[in-house]
Amino acid sequence: MKKDFQTWHTKKSEISEIRKSPFFHEREIWFCYLGTNVGFEQDGSEEFLRPVIVFRKFNNEIFWAIPLTKSKKKLNAKIESYYYSFSFLPEVTSLAILSQIRLIDAKRLSRHIGTISEENFDELKKKLKALLP
Repeated sequence: MKKDFQTWHTKKSEISEIRKSPFFHEREIWFCYLGTNVGFEQDGSEEFLRPVIVFRKFNNEIFWAIPLTKSKKKLNAKIESYYYSFSFLPEVTSLAILSQIRLIDAKRLSRHIGTISEENFDELKKKLKALLP
């Protein structure tokens, strides 16, 4: 499938002009403009949006985001450590893609859609720490 980098570049220019970022907290789940990316990096889908967990807020402008997917993946023992499965909406299982954590500017946030429970967030943190050398 051919990627539409030109349309994403136009949208990214619009996002860059946003004057006031939304207020956000750690553990929140937002639709975020991730755009069209290279290779296996997670893209936004419709309108370049993808849900993300606000993992670590550094200030009111930047944070670490972990992208989510609803794709059903067959996780073998080798790749299972790169994902964390949880639910924040009834009957919807989400996978946090731990290997895709990235720094995001809050201007990319579109709308708040939920919050991961404290228990799930603590487990996610443990799993992410286990990936570090």
